[in-house]
Amino acid sequence: MSYRDVVSRRVLSWALVAVGARMPVAMAPLALVFLVRERPGGYSLGAALAAAYVIGEILGAPVLGMRLDSRRARPHLAAGLAAGAAGFAGLGAFPGAPGAILAAFAFLAGAGPAAAPGGLRALLTSLVPGHAAAQALSVESMLTFGVWAVSPATVTGLALGAGPRFPLLLEAALMAASVVGLWLLPAGWAADEQGERDGKDASRLRVLARAWPVYVTGAASLSLLALAELVLPALLEQRGIGVGWAGPLLTVMSVASAAGAFLYGLRSWPGRLRTRSVVLMAGMSAAVAALALIPGAPGIAAALGVAGLLQSGAMLTRNLSLREVLPPGALAAGYSVMYAAVGAGYAATGSLAGALLPLAAPSTAILAGVTLTLLLTAVGWWGEIRLARSARGAGATVPLGAAGAEGAPVGGGRDPERRL
Repeated sequence: MSYRDVVSRRVLSWALVAVGARMPVAMAPLALVFLVRERPGGYSLGAALAAAYVIGEILGAPVLGMRLDSRRARPHLAAGLAAGAAGFAGLGAFPGAPGAILAAFAFLAGAGPAAAPGGLRALLTSLVPGHAAAQALSVESMLTFGVWAVSPATVTGLALGAGPRFPLLLEAALMAASVVGLWLLPAGWAADEQGERDGKDASRLRVLARAWPVYVTGAASLSLLALAELVLPALLEQRGIGVGWAGPLLTVMSVASAAGAFLYGLRSWPGRLRTRSVVLMAGMSAAVAALALIPGAPGIAAALGVAGLLQSGAMLTRNLSLREVLPPGALAAGYSVMYAAVGAGYAATGSLAGALLPLAAPSTAILAGVTLTLLLTAVGWWGEIRLARSARGAGATVPLGAAGAEGAPVGGGRDPERRL
């Protein structure tokens, strides 16, 4: 397989819009901390603003994503991104405002554009031939990990070099530019008539709920990232390693994730999607668990690199699985629910680690988080098996996650890996 079918002017335009929409998201939590850190109780206020932002994302993604019209998505996406730009602009323009007002701006910045990731993902896959869906999603993952790799340095450099409000103002400008860029792209994406009915009528919630095992495993995939990001500084202190190494080590993980996404799209892979997902999650869990046992920085870097390499593949299998189980008209909403689910998984594991750190060693917190991840993975895998059996019982010709099933319907969905 190759990426030739993904290389086009329209995909390049999509990438520019996606950077404008997603870099503010990657920058937001750290930028909020820098915005208020010099105020009394600044770090606590920064954490509260970041929490308001994440809550906005978690609530906004499913609510707004379910309202997307696949054929006329542009106005909806533009309105959401414009609302997000307004929220970031408010934060940057009024950094000394009372905490409640800043929290309202942060909530708006998180909730307004929360449906954009799902809508842009569905739009991307409509720009390429059906057999290139995996390669398109791999390109998206590489772009996302690249954005996340450069965002911390961008925030830090602007906040310390120019002023704490400037990262937020840059985020507002980028998101506003993405609104303009939407007019370089199609207004929406085509969906079959049955998908449109499933995407619009009262059964939409039921259709989305059918994919719950995929959401659960998606939440598990990002919960390990929460462990790596939130517990790593404390773990480095426990090992007697300078905390300043946390940034470079996490960059290693991001770069490895981008490489993993590229490698995943290069060829076909054996086995069902759900089996690949479990294997990748087990390997990633083992790599993160190794952090609790490895004493030196080089070994920690190697473990994070392996975890990042496998993480991108695990996330891609989840997105491909959604394409199997959901009809085209509901895909954008499904991606938005996934966005909320992975955010919830990140928050849950981060909260567990935060509660354990005052009571136990960082290595113990990591092992507890890995245990939670494996439990979520097992529940998701069990649910996907039940879903596949239900689809067969309803007369579907192909089990959920079957590799090599070329375009056969699965519970109203389609196989995204045709010709892989």
